[in-house]
Amino acid sequence: MGMMTTLLVALSTLALLAYPLIRRFGRNVFVLLALALGAAFVIFAVQGPAIGSGEILLESVDWVPQLDLALTFRLDTVSWMFALLVTGAGALILLYCRNYFEDGEDGLSRFGSVFIGFAASMLGLVIADNVYLMFVFWEATTVFSFLLIGHAGKQRTSRSAALQALMVTTFGGLAMLVGLVILATAAGTPNLSEIIAGPPTGTLATVAVYLLLAGALSKSAIFPFHFWLPGAMAAPTPVSAYLHAAAMVKAGIYLIARLGPGFGDVPGYRETLVVLGAITMLSGGIRALKQFDIKLIVAHGTVSQLGLLVMVLGVADPRTQVAGLALLFAHAIAKAPLFLAVGIIDHCAGTRDLRKLSGLGRQLPMLAAVTALASASMAGLPPLIGFVAKESAFTELIAVGAERPIAVLAFAAVLLGSVLTVAYMVRFLWGAFATKPGTQRCTMLHRDAPSILIAPAVFVVLVIAGGVAAPLLDPWIQRAAGPTADPAEHLALWHGLTPALWASLGVLALGALLAWALIRRSSAPVFSLPERFSASHAYWLLTHWIDVLAVRLTALTQRGSLPFYLAVILAVMVSALGGTLILSESLPDQLVLTSSPAQLSIAVVMIAAAVFALRARTRFQAVVLVGVTGYGMAAIFALHGAPDLALTQALVETVTLIAFILVIRRLPQHIGVRATRSRRLIRALIGTGVGVVLGLLALISLGARVADPISLNMPELAYEGGHGANVVNVMLVDIRGWDTLGELSVILAAATGVASLVFLSTRVDTMPKLTRRAARSQVNEILRRVEDPNDPAQRRTWLLAGRNLDPSRRSILLEVVVRLTFHALILLSFYLLLTGHNTPGGGFAGGLVAGLALVARYLTGGRHELGATVPIDAGRILGAGLAIAATTAVLPLFFGQSALASAWIDLDLGPLGVVPIVTSTFFDIGVYLVVFGLVLDVLRSLGAEIDEQEEKDLGGDQADAEPTPAPTVDLGPGGAR
Repeated sequence: MGMMTTLLVALSTLALLAYPLIRRFGRNVFVLLALALGAAFVIFAVQGPAIGSGEILLESVDWVPQLDLALTFRLDTVSWMFALLVTGAGALILLYCRNYFEDGEDGLSRFGSVFIGFAASMLGLVIADNVYLMFVFWEATTVFSFLLIGHAGKQRTSRSAALQALMVTTFGGLAMLVGLVILATAAGTPNLSEIIAGPPTGTLATVAVYLLLAGALSKSAIFPFHFWLPGAMAAPTPVSAYLHAAAMVKAGIYLIARLGPGFGDVPGYRETLVVLGAITMLSGGIRALKQFDIKLIVAHGTVSQLGLLVMVLGVADPRTQVAGLALLFAHAIAKAPLFLAVGIIDHCAGTRDLRKLSGLGRQLPMLAAVTALASASMAGLPPLIGFVAKESAFTELIAVGAERPIAVLAFAAVLLGSVLTVAYMVRFLWGAFATKPGTQRCTMLHRDAPSILIAPAVFVVLVIAGGVAAPLLDPWIQRAAGPTADPAEHLALWHGLTPALWASLGVLALGALLAWALIRRSSAPVFSLPERFSASHAYWLLTHWIDVLAVRLTALTQRGSLPFYLAVILAVMVSALGGTLILSESLPDQLVLTSSPAQLSIAVVMIAAAVFALRARTRFQAVVLVGVTGYGMAAIFALHGAPDLALTQALVETVTLIAFILVIRRLPQHIGVRATRSRRLIRALIGTGVGVVLGLLALISLGARVADPISLNMPELAYEGGHGANVVNVMLVDIRGWDTLGELSVILAAATGVASLVFLSTRVDTMPKLTRRAARSQVNEILRRVEDPNDPAQRRTWLLAGRNLDPSRRSILLEVVVRLTFHALILLSFYLLLTGHNTPGGGFAGGLVAGLALVARYLTGGRHELGATVPIDAGRILGAGLAIAATTAVLPLFFGQSALASAWIDLDLGPLGVVPIVTSTFFDIGVYLVVFGLVLDVLRSLGAEIDEQEEKDLGGDQADAEPTPAPTVDLGPGGAR
């Protein structure tokens, strides 16, 4: 693996290890995590000379070539600068977390793990060149940000803010995915660098670009998606400092910076970004001025600055590209320490309300100095990087405005927005640190360790160094913007008495006057539209009506009536398929009803069973008659030369029949409710329609085949590719093994769902288990004749827990039969498992046979016998089976093979013959365990648990009447009595 791939794998592994490490060693682990991201920063920094010389680092590993998905990473100047920002800012903020959090806080371990996961995703996003891989990282940042914003899960504000951010950014991400697919298809390449170098044209390409902008604008909180970012301030301060100042919201800005050089001339591209950016900058600045929570001042200020970035980069000129990139990094390194300072103030004073804060400047002078410098950079004061970047924006917008009128609008909006920026930053400083007349001086509730200032101080040092050493940064920014016929003005503190300088001075003066005027007001600082006209209110109104619609639709459709559900499903199927079949003309030329007289007789039996099932008066009778149709289908499979299907169908039908019986035993014996005449007519019409439509579908499917079926090649493919003569089994465990693995997951979920519906308190198996010593003593007692066979407590039993059975419910004949056949059935299941690769059988059939042996044991001995026979929890068996199957599927990747690739050896046993050993057999063992675990879980839930609940109900009734001691059985040491 290359350097970038290795770094991502290392950070992903660290994200998994962070949880147990923090859980064990506490918040000190944040220092280790900071060092890890710091090491990544150093590794990228070392690449600086190569990147500076124009070299581009590329890495590519094929992943899913059929989908053009490859692990393609590209490190050029832009991605290199963003990688430094992601890793460097992340390292400093993790160092800050060491003092911000306390040991034992709820979710601290999860926070550290998710934070590193987010950093790895953001890093992957900025260095990924394959657009599909970039989208994977894009959505990963969405998921991780949801978890970080909702860190305080017990607070409703955190949950709602996290959900809002997730929904808005996911909506934009899905639109972006469609755009990426269109662009990649039109350009003939999935690599973003190649798409930008040779951008496709046409209507589809234009639509795709706007879809990408929808994703970028929603991610960076640009109007009309701007409302989610201030709400996300419910997250802890380190999250705000990283995600919403230096990382997540910069993802959309990053994409816009990438798209500008290639798609700036798309109709409406510049106008859209400048107008939406201007609205965002001005509305964010105005809202920042009306806040009393200092964190919300900074949050709305972030929204405003994101609008500024979109405007400058949206002009899509190489000169404004230089200014936009300079503004981006100036904003990141100045805004992060402001959030960190807010966190310290909140810790120390216990409030963020500027009306209650007073005197903190004298009590926390170092923090005040650091915050003042960061705020000055945001306002654009020299000699800080904010001044250099903002003056560069003024200069380039003026220069480009002579050629592009849209730049003039951007310049005017930037001037007005910058005045608001100066005003709300002055108000922020005054509100946080000034000593206010008439306001009680803040009491220090908590004093953080001085080391908490390290991270904010480092950011501020970068703010100062970025301004003073601007000429050293200029070559990197110029190269990142790309070649241009008219080069941008070089970054520097002094360019003389230029229009941009006068604009900067005017902005500072007007902003200071506005701030002074607002500070003097004690009421709401500025007028704004009522909240009901805001985008946030529109979002909540929309989600409210969606909830109302969902509730009403649910009330209409989810009536709790199974016949209604089936009627709707089948009616839709008949109408949908029936309309298609009417227009079809692919009927077979020749129709053969039967190929043997046996088929006709079987069909008559199945039809008769179905008809009598409709007339059944008891539930048991109906279940058995329906089962007859299933066994008839197994017989038809057998007649057509499909023994595997026949065996599986018969076993599944048997298990299903038993499950039905276990369910209906708690229901009334007779079917008491009879449908009205009209309902019977509707059901008859639907049933007839289903039968006719499916019959026609089968006929048309046969007539529509114009080529030889692929199944003709299956025997050869199964033997040569899977080394097995049983095509069905090789299909399940090799050719379509991923499908089988997915089905195993569904089986596990179904078993869990059934158990969760039945168990009242806990899903854990609490039935008494036999120890080995107790089991041996029971077996020895079974093998010897007891002295008094008439004593119920001492009578001979053939089962391990047979003494727990009520004597009136015992069947000695059944006990003997089950005792003698149980082990034979288990051996048969092993035989089907191990020989299924070449003969009828396999893990599925073997698991069902073993499950049926367990069913026989349970039906004979009850729930205690079930616990004595299998003393292992069903959940562990299911999990072990899925783990074995998944491991077998993934293991070939470590040997350079594709997933689920099979290997085999033929073991020569001499006179005993040759035994083939195939790796897919291990996959089949996983299938065996999952199926067996499913049957065990069904017996535990629908059988043993219901038995126990019934016994408790009967026991309570008997206790009220006359207490009768129940017979006991000694299960040995550690067992139950």
